[in-house]
Amino acid sequence: MFDYLLSAEAVKIRNEARDLVKWVPRRMILDMDNDQIKFPTEFLREAGRRNLMGCRYPKEWGGRGLDWVTTCAVIEEIGTLGYIFACTFGVGAELVCDAIIQHGTDAQKEKYVKPLLKGDMFAAECLTEPRGGSDFFGTSTIGEDKGDYFLVNGQKRFIVGAEGADFFLVYAKTDPDADPHNALTCLIVEKSPGVEVKYLYGLMGCRGGGAGRLVFKDVKVPKENVVGKINGAYAVFQTMMIPERLGTAAMTIGSARPAVDIATGYTTRRKAFGATINNFQGVSFQVAEAVMLLDAARSMIYTTARAVDEKIAPRRIRRMVSESKKFVTEACQKAANNAMQVMGGIGYTTVFPIERIVRDLRLASIWTGSNEVMSMIIAHEWYRQYFEEKAAGPVRDYENDAAEADAPEEKIYE
Repeated sequence: MFDYLLSAEAVKIRNEARDLVKWVPRRMILDMDNDQIKFPTEFLREAGRRNLMGCRYPKEWGGRGLDWVTTCAVIEEIGTLGYIFACTFGVGAELVCDAIIQHGTDAQKEKYVKPLLKGDMFAAECLTEPRGGSDFFGTSTIGEDKGDYFLVNGQKRFIVGAEGADFFLVYAKTDPDADPHNALTCLIVEKSPGVEVKYLYGLMGCRGGGAGRLVFKDVKVPKENVVGKINGAYAVFQTMMIPERLGTAAMTIGSARPAVDIATGYTTRRKAFGATINNFQGVSFQVAEAVMLLDAARSMIYTTARAVDEKIAPRRIRRMVSESKKFVTEACQKAANNAMQVMGGIGYTTVFPIERIVRDLRLASIWTGSNEVMSMIIAHEWYRQYFEEKAAGPVRDYENDAAEADAPEEKIYE
């Protein structure tokens, strides 16, 4: 950890998160990976009891009034238990809460945020559909306006917490005739008749998070459960991309850390050719690369978190968050793979948890917006910034700093 970047209060709550990590029984981790525990209710209740969830939210709603830098430190620690622990911790306390805190009413905060952060209720975000993942505007879930309520019909899938959540943050099309940016509404949908968990997925990793398909059939949602404005879900979605993607990146560092720790210890004990294998560059250099990648990832996370805390230009934040999500998740996957590689065959067995960590981390570059989508956003925002800076006038014409810069006949673009 980069403790020198944290305030004294941040270090304190980070250490509280470490105490929670120590509290979690080994059996819980194993039972979740074996799908014997479908949703970590006991873990989330304990996290809420310790007031660790949603630490950046105002104290009046159950948070601690801290910042994104502190939040990243906490989420990283939770991630060391396993990626799914951080996923379920973050989906409710960081995603759903964020939408309600930023766009909801005080009545919604009282009814949903307070009990959620206490660990008395659980929530899930419903965005992905059977016919669409990254295409936010392609939603086919319908909310029909019935006067004082919406009648919701449709399906959502790959929902972490489908099994286990008490209420859902659902994006539905409420004005089919409007342009996509003004057609959707964000709704709080309580688990009730008409809300059915249709299917629980058999996942490669990240098991025990209740991931499933939800079917909404003639569900009445009162208009007081609209988050933000009717037909204004795009504004909610835009702000949600910060906790969704920055949070994902931070938790990925934590989830990769144990793999590097285990591999480091293993290489100092395992002997070959009369010496411990950490003495061989083919081994120690892979460990060194893994450590470097985690440090680089953490540097990017804290830089981006500070940018969000300082409320710099939204478009710059959008690019930095996307860069963080892509770089950090790929760096951590590489670090975990290095850890498995230096351990050899034993790393591929269940004698060590490396194989579970590698399985779990494969999700990181897929969910909350695939890394290909992140690249698309990065490119879009970078070119926008490039043209804006050129229009403002360059500090220096770097292209002219070449020996043959005055050879226009060689600079052919068409």
